[in-house]
Amino acid sequence: MACEREFQMAVHLTFVMIWTAMFVLSDCPYQDFLDHSVSILQFNHINAITNSIPNTFSSTSPPLLEHPTPPLFHSQLGATMIDSNPPLMQHYGALVKNPGEAKQAKSFNGQNHPSVDACDLPLIDLSGLKSSNERERMACTAAICKAASEWGFFQVVNHGISHDLLSKMREEQVKLFEVPFEKKVTCGLLNNPYRWGTPTATRSNHFSWSEAFHIPLTMISEAASWGEFSSLREAINEFAPAMLEVSRLLASILAQNLGYPKDAVEKLCDAGTCFLRLNHYPCCPKSKEEIYGLVPHTDSDFLTILCQDQVGGLQLMKDSKWVAVKPNPDALIINIGDLFQAWSNDEYKSVEHKVVANDKMERHSIAYFLCPSYSTVINGCKGPSVYRKFTFGEYRHQIQEDVKKIGHKIGLSRFLL
Repeated sequence: MACEREFQMAVHLTFVMIWTAMFVLSDCPYQDFLDHSVSILQFNHINAITNSIPNTFSSTSPPLLEHPTPPLFHSQLGATMIDSNPPLMQHYGALVKNPGEAKQAKSFNGQNHPSVDACDLPLIDLSGLKSSNERERMACTAAICKAASEWGFFQVVNHGISHDLLSKMREEQVKLFEVPFEKKVTCGLLNNPYRWGTPTATRSNHFSWSEAFHIPLTMISEAASWGEFSSLREAINEFAPAMLEVSRLLASILAQNLGYPKDAVEKLCDAGTCFLRLNHYPCCPKSKEEIYGLVPHTDSDFLTILCQDQVGGLQLMKDSKWVAVKPNPDALIINIGDLFQAWSNDEYKSVEHKVVANDKMERHSIAYFLCPSYSTVINGCKGPSVYRKFTFGEYRHQIQEDVKKIGHKIGLSRFLL
């Protein structure tokens, strides 16, 4: 009995160390720039926990987790961990304190917001920027800046990225996520950028029912890092520069509107400081009122470009209400990140958004994050500054500390003057 208790306490402590040490950021609020070794550690300990399920949940043994798991869940956990790819239910179940835990999903600021019907984001045709008519060019520029100020989100069409390239990326992404979980965790692709669930979660409504590959674009040229996924590398080598071009075009327009030089953001954010995130939201056996596909968050970059499939599920906060975004097969979705909001002295809005879980269909998306180097200083552009000066590295560190202490990101409010 003593040996059994010591073993379970060791597993318990290791699990807590894993869950509290990880740091997450964007298309997920915290899930980038993570310790690359953690996914493998998670996998190893899940194997250990799976093998010890009968003892772990026996009535005579101390609980594996601080909060006991509901009895109904105990009987289903072993099979779920083995069959699920990835084993998301194992993480989620560990967070359920008791059967009476609140089932109404909440945003991370602790407030409930009623959902609303789906609506169309501002839709901007970027071909207007190339018009020979100056009035049309100015109208397109004004629409971009207005959407960034009023919505923080907008859609763009005629963006210059071909349907063939987008389809190629989607095919490669789907193939990647179809790889068995054990291989995704241990394959070593690009120094292990694989993430799943929310290891930092301390409550069930901090948990995301999703998996992702968070890829630093400094590594895409390293052929040896891709192993058997050479066709994915070829697609990303073509896709990433195209996304960078669109992001720089939009950032230059938004920067000029603030009085900055056209290339101000381009000087801060080069191809080597940006990230690509391949997201997969598996079908979820829980209802969307109980669990998120991706928890509410803001992005911690300058600008994000999202390419999503037609399943839907993305929602954003508008006028204190959740707005469901209708998928548009011809459009890319653009959203303002925290750094642009701070840089613009709140002229542009970094808006809270989430993905709802889906019990019938899986969902895929690809996010491109326009990020500066960690030493870049973020300072307000005009008038009295709303926020104190900070570097991107300092901002990341503060998010990490908040995640460790309270389980979620606080963000820009930490830097208000």
